[in-house]
Amino acid sequence: MAKYVIAIDQGTTSSRAIIFDKAGSVISIGQLEHEQIFPRAGWVEHDPMEIWDNTREVIGQALSKANLTRHDIEAVGITNQRETAVVWDRNTGLPIYNAIVWQDTRTQPIVDRLAADGGVERFKAKVGLPLATYFSGTKIVWILENVEGAREKAEAGDLMFGTTDSWVLWNLTGGLEGGVHATDVTNASRTMFMDLATLQWDDEILAAFGVPKSMLPEIRSSSEVYGLVNEHSLLREVPIAGILGDQQAATFGQAAFDQGEAKNTYGTGNFLIFNTGTEIVHSKNGLLTTLGYKLGDAAPHYALEGSIAVTGALVQWLRDNLGMISTSAEIETLAKTVDDNGGAYFVPAFSGLFAPYWRADARGALVGLTRFVNKGHIARAALEATAFQTREVLDAVNADSGVPLTELKVDGGMISNNTLMQFQADIIGVPVVRPVVAETTALGAAYAAGLAVGFWSDLDELRANWQEDSRWTPQMGEPERNRQLRNWKKAVTKTFGWVDEDIV
Repeated sequence: MAKYVIAIDQGTTSSRAIIFDKAGSVISIGQLEHEQIFPRAGWVEHDPMEIWDNTREVIGQALSKANLTRHDIEAVGITNQRETAVVWDRNTGLPIYNAIVWQDTRTQPIVDRLAADGGVERFKAKVGLPLATYFSGTKIVWILENVEGAREKAEAGDLMFGTTDSWVLWNLTGGLEGGVHATDVTNASRTMFMDLATLQWDDEILAAFGVPKSMLPEIRSSSEVYGLVNEHSLLREVPIAGILGDQQAATFGQAAFDQGEAKNTYGTGNFLIFNTGTEIVHSKNGLLTTLGYKLGDAAPHYALEGSIAVTGALVQWLRDNLGMISTSAEIETLAKTVDDNGGAYFVPAFSGLFAPYWRADARGALVGLTRFVNKGHIARAALEATAFQTREVLDAVNADSGVPLTELKVDGGMISNNTLMQFQADIIGVPVVRPVVAETTALGAAYAAGLAVGFWSDLDELRANWQEDSRWTPQMGEPERNRQLRNWKKAVTKTFGWVDEDIV
């Protein structure tokens, strides 16, 4: 009888369960969106209970669509939106506050407070990250300082923290009935609390943040059996054997296992990851140093990452906030009604600017407007913003690595947009390659789980699964590329310094 691996992909906008066969092909998908909660400007939250309810539901959807049961599933892998922080009560199993999402900027005063002694790079040598609202650490501090009774409960050992992988793992393995409180090295590396060299929580940094160590999950590898699904689930007794943060999972799913290999994921935000092998490389060009993966007892692989806060989220904004389109797919149709951007450039610094600028004081700007510009031009400018931001991150990767990429592997929801993919190739000047299996994030988590239980034998077997689907080659001349980039960089400068004491 054929056997399969299921991956739970707990993302920023939805939770999905995807079943894969041995060839890495998608058998079935269950998916549910969850509410995006915006209590104030700059605040972004999710309801952890809604996420858990949806996770259970999508598992049922995927199994039902494929006409499979738990007996057909060899292992469960988990991948997740990284940095999003959940804090829950150890005694009730209930969150004490909504999950604070990675895009949330409310913790800037906490960042400033911590940076007062040593600057934003105060802990970077150890953790690979600058002080920023992006990462989990300051989100935990905000909850401890702003939720009534949270500090006292934390000091008493009654609170648990986790990124959403830990929340799903704990609930899947029983919750209050013996749930496993763990995370993997890739997610731990996004908290600001894990020492990259030792792969352990750093007591000195925890003390500086004022976060009790008792709240934190155990750090494990990305590929091992963490526990069995509890008896109340459709997947009861199936081993949960793989965890990777979503961007690392996509890299793993792209079979970019070796030093010098890279991928770019086009989702809510964009994330380019460059594998540096077993060497920790500290960026001089605004990139993050992060964990790539760790398979069981083997040495960890590290990576450089260029994180872009808003790409696909800009399309959602045009859909939900402005009503310019009714579905995200319509952005391409609208963009194709014009030949170019009409001189308009859209810098979506809704949460400040991430790599390579790291400007928390930036806010979004649409510049270069004339009476000529119409909604088609704005749609094209929105798509082009994704490609321009990727070019700037790729320039930083090339500068740090000293080995320019010769092609860019891509994945994520936006890669179905052929207009965007062609412009991406044009603006970076190298081919863009899309794989046959576009669900690389879930596939990476499935691979990690399958390796741990022997469903797949080794990395060579996974490499053999990867197949090219489409390739876009640059069509734009160098003078036009340089003109566009010059205008883009000028547009970016217009977003700087917007936030001050009176404007948030």
